[in-house]
Amino acid sequence: MKMNPVIYPVKDLDAAKALFGTLLGAEPYVEQPYYVGFRVGDQEFGLNPRGHAQGMTGPVGYFDVADIKASLQAPVDQDVQDVGGGKFTAIAIDRDGNPIGLSQEP
Repeated sequence: MKMNPVIYPVKDLDAAKALFGTLLGAEPYVEQPYYVGFRVGDQEFGLNPRGHAQGMTGPVGYFDVADIKASLQAPVDQDVQDVGGGKFTAIAIDRDGNPIGLSQEP
């Protein structure tokens, strides 16, 4: 099992994009007003400018799962969402209040 992507809520998308580009030594592979994604090797780092408004208080790592609905065995912070291209995500909360992202690829 791997954690991919790790998504950061950001308030200033342009400033965050410049910072992550410098830190990662890479250009974004996707740039949209709602998401900027970087790939370094097989790891993805995402910037979500709506993350704070969606309740994100810090980065969330997403674990790849085969069946997202069957994997939601903890309280749900963000229900299953279709994020495009047949990919689904959700966020569960562990007993300590930590967010656990789940991602199901098509």
